[in-house]
Amino acid sequence: MGVIATNDREIKFYYSSVTSIGKQALAYVKASDKKIMEVDIAKTKVTGTQWAELAEYLNLPLHQLIDTQHPDFIAAYGKDPDIKDPHDWLKLLANCPQAFQHPILVNGHTAIQIISPSDVAAFLDTES
Repeated sequence: MGVIATNDREIKFYYSSVTSIGKQALAYVKASDKKIMEVDIAKTKVTGTQWAELAEYLNLPLHQLIDTQHPDFIAAYGKDPDIKDPHDWLKLLANCPQAFQHPILVNGHTAIQIISPSDVAAFLDTES
């Protein structure tokens, strides 16, 4: 059992309120009839265990949750960091959350990365 409680009637939405895609996607999520739990990573610390679980839900390696081209990432870690250990990526997310790449929507045991705000609408349409 994971640390992220899931429910088919509730959407968990992990996003950053300092990004335009995060704000726009949130508007789509709020249009849903489902209960919503917002996790704004700009204001709320997400644990390493939660990040790992989100990556597992998405079936992605941890480093794909991070925008390695983000200016803050480059300033802290360089253009081509040699990071191999998944635990180091978890530390990076904890220390540089602004490099979080795309919002993540979790509904039940399904999760998607939101590349475009319209991805939320497409996901919710398939859930109806």
